[in-house]
Amino acid sequence: MSTVDSARRVRIAIWILLAAILGVGVTWYAVFTANKPAPAAPLAVADAQLVREDSHRVTSPSTEKAQLVEFLDFECESCRAAEPLVEELKKEYGDRITFVHRYFPLPGHRNSGTAALAVEAAAQQGKYQEMAARLFETQPQWGEKQDSQAALFRTYAQELGLDTAIYDAAVADQATKDRISQDVADGTALGVTGTPTFFLDGKKLTLNTEAQFRQLLDEAARKKS
Repeated sequence: MSTVDSARRVRIAIWILLAAILGVGVTWYAVFTANKPAPAAPLAVADAQLVREDSHRVTSPSTEKAQLVEFLDFECESCRAAEPLVEELKKEYGDRITFVHRYFPLPGHRNSGTAALAVEAAAQQGKYQEMAARLFETQPQWGEKQDSQAALFRTYAQELGLDTAIYDAAVADQATKDRISQDVADGTALGVTGTPTFFLDGKKLTLNTEAQFRQLLDEAARKKS
């Protein structure tokens, strides 16, 4: 066999291999695009609101210098880890900064939506902060479980002295679910992808240290009216 024939056979083998690889690639692309869900129509950013009239304001400064909005998930371990610091900051800056909570239950957490419903149902009886604190406190007991923890959350409602008939009705009410969905829609449109996510006076924060967080709040709290 001549050198020319050998080279020709090598080139042919290479082209056959490339064609096979391309064919597999096209097949996988077709499978992927056929099974990829159609993207949901997002809420337009122009329609999104960082704070709504019914948003939970957990501090009430007599003279507001700034607003700190937190999108949170009660089953999120990072949210629970941040909670002691946030509580500390509320005590330090709550007389000048309005701290606002927005719901953002993550789909990967089986009971995050159920927890949000429990908190919102409690909020309708004036116990938002009490139920939120209880869920963060007990998160290691119910977080990451695959079965519904609704019954456990109901016992918390009883322990907080809530009217359970009103609580049950609120949990089942579509309006309560829509209230949480609105927070999620706002957060998604504003670029929230995980929790906790903070916005200070409308600016999404990228936080690296506690000292940085304090400095940003300190600067906001010192603003002139």
